[in-house]
Amino acid sequence: MWFYVERVLVPYQRADAQTHDRPRGNLSDLYPRWLGARELLLHHRNPYSKEITREIQIGYYGRALDPGRPGDPKDQQGFAYPVYVVFLLAPTVGLPFGPVAIAFKGLLVIATVGSVLLWLRVVRWKLTFGEGMIAMLLVLGSFSAVQGFKLQQLTLPVVALLAGACALLVSGHRFSSGTLLAVATIKPHLALPLASVLLLWTLSDWRRRQRLFWGFTVAMLLLAGTSEILLPGWFGDFLLATGDYRRYAGGLSILQVMLSPWVGLVAAGVLVVAVADVCWRFRKQESDQPAFALLLALTLAVTVIIIPMFAPYNFLLMLPAIFLIVKDRRRLWAGGGISRTGLLLFAATLAWPWLAAIGLASVSPAISRTTLQQQWWLPLYTIAKIPMPLLSLIPLSLLVSYAWKEHAGSETRQEFREESLRKEHPVA
Repeated sequence: MWFYVERVLVPYQRADAQTHDRPRGNLSDLYPRWLGARELLLHHRNPYSKEITREIQIGYYGRALDPGRPGDPKDQQGFAYPVYVVFLLAPTVGLPFGPVAIAFKGLLVIATVGSVLLWLRVVRWKLTFGEGMIAMLLVLGSFSAVQGFKLQQLTLPVVALLAGACALLVSGHRFSSGTLLAVATIKPHLALPLASVLLLWTLSDWRRRQRLFWGFTVAMLLLAGTSEILLPGWFGDFLLATGDYRRYAGGLSILQVMLSPWVGLVAAGVLVVAVADVCWRFRKQESDQPAFALLLALTLAVTVIIIPMFAPYNFLLMLPAIFLIVKDRRRLWAGGGISRTGLLLFAATLAWPWLAAIGLASVSPAISRTTLQQQWWLPLYTIAKIPMPLLSLIPLSLLVSYAWKEHAGSETRQEFREESLRKEHPVA
């Protein structure tokens, strides 16, 4: 995959940008956040202001964007994050961006490796050392991870934060889990769907689970409160920046791209209701039970599908779903025709980018560089046309069905035992 990105995709994108006189920029998702944090913490300037946005564009693209030039990118690179992201970047604002970017790339690799280990713990899949290394290498070499590394995407540490929050939760550390979940809201669209499901789960047994709520609430109050002290009125600026981002980025969800904006929105609503229904059915499941891990995986898979952003690096949120499906592959294979078909389709979309990238690497010595670069779309075909997160819903839905039948059966047996005990030992 690294060969494909370095030798095929990036050269093609550079040539295309040069042909259309379009500045590519430094392609760092970190840079706008870092510059905004530096200006706020060192010079007390509003990172959401038009002046800072212009300075970000100059540093990112090499010049300010010109609306009169049709070839200029639509992405204004504004500071569209909650202001408390600056607390995470505070140690770096006194340094030049070059060394910061290098260190951040190393952090992204560590975060991704940590995500793999933490999600394996969440789904309770014990691998041998060799199997674990293979899993890590496959994830690190996936297009989602490679794209995240190249773009210095903050999604990768957010995925690690969510994995850490879930791992703490299944280990019984609810307050700490809530705290990490709050920090992950530096990308609200990735963290809030999971937080909503966990809130419903917490309310189902408030007395025993409330520490998760208090951990999240206390951390959010601290983050939002200190942000308000640092930049009064920041939340309104953040909402405006988010609205601007959606307008110029034209954000559509996977469903809206695959169907249409309105039909995709309705389908997203149906998926949200379905996840809420699963959460309600599994509300009595404790955090250390397999059905709970399945609920987490389903929630994150649906999050990738419904958020208004079709970006492959977000597919790293699919790790718990992928691990669960691969872990239970034999059970799914034995489940009949629909189950086998769903499993095969999921496996095909998961494997295709690798197979296509390997194919391009194999034929590269025999064809010209231009011909090779013209095939840039091959490894991305399934990502664009039949995205893996959508097809994952087939095996995930079947696993939910199996888990629900087991849960309902255990409840029936428990009720039968209690009824038998009442008959054998009547109270009166």
